Amino acid sequence: MIFRQPLQADENKDREWRHFVAVFLSVLLGGIASIYLFVLLVDPYSVIPFSLPIDRRIVSISQRHMYPQIVRSQHFDSLIVGTSTSRLLDPELLGKKFGVRLANLAMDAATAWEQNAMLDYFRRKAGPPKVVIIALDGVWCDQNADRTRVTFRGFPYWLYDDEPWNDYFNLFNSGTVEIAGRLVGYHLGLYPERMRYDGYDAFVPPEPTYDLAHARQKIWGSRIPETPPDALPLPLLPNERSALSFPALTWLDASLAKLPQSTLKILAFMPVHIAAQPWPGSHNEAIEAECKARITDIARKRGAKAIDWRFNSVLTRNDANYWDSLHYRVPIASRIAEELAQAVLQGTASADGTYRILEP
Repeated sequence: MIFRQPLQADENKDREWRHFVAVFLSVLLGGIASIYLFVLLVDPYSVIPFSLPIDRRIVSISQRHMYPQIVRSQHFDSLIVGTSTSRLLDPELLGKKFGVRLANLAMDAATAWEQNAMLDYFRRKAGPPKVVIIALDGVWCDQNADRTRVTFRGFPYWLYDDEPWNDYFNLFNSGTVEIAGRLVGYHLGLYPERMRYDGYDAFVPPEPTYDLAHARQKIWGSRIPETPPDALPLPLLPNERSALSFPALTWLDASLAKLPQSTLKILAFMPVHIAAQPWPGSHNEAIEAECKARITDIARKRGAKAIDWRFNSVLTRNDANYWDSLHYRVPIASRIAEELAQAVLQGTASADGTYRILEP
């Protein structure tokens, strides 16, 4: 009899502990399930077939995650791919020029492989584009492009494949929960749209805040501003030329080959400042010239137009046209869009020599 009371007390404690654990697990699992259901219903990437029928705006600057829904929306029949050097090209302006519904799907620091993945995804999900503008820069001439396919930002492969089931697994993470919350905040008027639904974003500072002295510091850094010489690239020896390999050009050729003749294919080298280009007369410029020549050959073979702004000109050596060595100002972007349309549609040559038609 004297042991019965302590044993009964221990049993009561065990029951209380089991009850506490059961309640805790129920609340925890219920909370997780509720959050997961919230993400599935809000579906900020527009991949779940039973999600809520709401307008899904772009509420994140993670372009690699947000752009696939622009493609799947079926709102656009044409696209721009590139890096941040082409993000200021207004797809509304260019779309009117070419008579298409254009989306600017250029991504910050996009590798050639990522750009090619975006083009291939558009072709599979939205159909062959009516117009494709591939805004070219140095990443396409990178001799290590096959070894540096993605950046430190990572790449959401699951959003670009054709397997829907892995979407359910990849949606459940803190980043997606945050973006789902932002989307709800947008509908409540508490959070702004981060960019237009066609991908356009004037990401540079407002024009009235432009400061030439500050821009020059960003352009040249610790270097002394220089006037580039009017020098031709050093010639490459035959063995040097044959030894050069540009892996991304194989991808470019293959992607263009998959597009029908009806697609207007445009390859356009963007006008980064001369400080960000291989210096005129240097060996690196000769290598880039060889890369451009091979791209021109691809354009000729695949029926594409090729326009080049990436060279020493009154445009690219004028500091006042740029915020930094890579990013020109919005008025320059408008000018490039106008010139691009005129060069492609009418074959108009540059009046001041700031672009070259490589393949008409």
